[in-house]
Amino acid sequence: MPEVGEKTELDRALALDIVRVTEATAVAAAQWLGRGDEVSADEAAAAAMHREVARMPFEGVVVVGEGEEGDCPIFYMGERIGEGSPSGATLDLAVDPIEGTTLCAKALPNAMSVLVVAERGSLLKVPPIYMEKIAIGPGLPAGVIDVGATPSENLKALAEAKGVGVVDLTVCVLDRPRHGHLIEDIRSAGAALRLIGDGDIAGVIHVTDPVQTGIDMYLGIGGAAEGVLAAAALACLGGQMEGRLMALNQEHRFWAKLSGITDLSKKYALKEMVAGDLSFAATGITDGSMMAGVHYGPDSITTESVIMRASTRTRRWIRTEHADPKKFG
Repeated sequence: MPEVGEKTELDRALALDIVRVTEATAVAAAQWLGRGDEVSADEAAAAAMHREVARMPFEGVVVVGEGEEGDCPIFYMGERIGEGSPSGATLDLAVDPIEGTTLCAKALPNAMSVLVVAERGSLLKVPPIYMEKIAIGPGLPAGVIDVGATPSENLKALAEAKGVGVVDLTVCVLDRPRHGHLIEDIRSAGAALRLIGDGDIAGVIHVTDPVQTGIDMYLGIGGAAEGVLAAAALACLGGQMEGRLMALNQEHRFWAKLSGITDLSKKYALKEMVAGDLSFAATGITDGSMMAGVHYGPDSITTESVIMRASTRTRRWIRTEHADPKKFG
């Protein structure tokens, strides 16, 4: 343990350096806002984030990134990036240059740039496949939810824990054809639905403040990488989450096998997805329920970000006016 007053590697990473990374990434992505070009937006955001992370005063290892080595040029699994530090310590990195690429391309709400910096070995390594997820907010007894249970069973358990009826609950679900039966089951159970087009990290985060967001539970299948990033946010904000990896096609099965995953029935609790201390930073690209997006003035760019720490459960909101837009070039 460090002595009182001594800074750890993660303390150094907690500085505004992390937010500067997501700010630059969001600004790069916003240049493609509403242009309908998801590929160019994603490439611009990834390049900006990679450039900024490479300037960070530590060495990071990409645990959650854009894909496997050879499958993508940057932010591949296992890539080492950063200037390094005198101590030689390394940290885990989880990145999502654009959470909600379609949202950015269509100028829809809740697109954001996300970066997680964690103690080495803290984050679950997942292949580029899917994950079935369930999440609820803080202040509830442990073990309320079970990713292997039916929607009806989970809703009844949550309603009992909250002392309300199932009809008083609202569930957030990605609006996808694969969720057709899930949507029917939720409605049959009596709960309300909040369907979202993209951005399941934001969807999971919404359960942490149901009074403000009106969302009590998140359910559904989305990217495994986004599942780990969402778990990182919950580790900072409180709440419960379980995930189960899913291979929905031949490509998924290939990546699962290559990663040595043989048991796709295994359930991962929140503490198995994020086991140590971490910092979570996000900057809005488009206006959303959590943050404002990137806004351009005559001589400046304004961004809004949040940075959170797991060990201290702190959450800081940062609104920045960048008087010299050229710095993002």
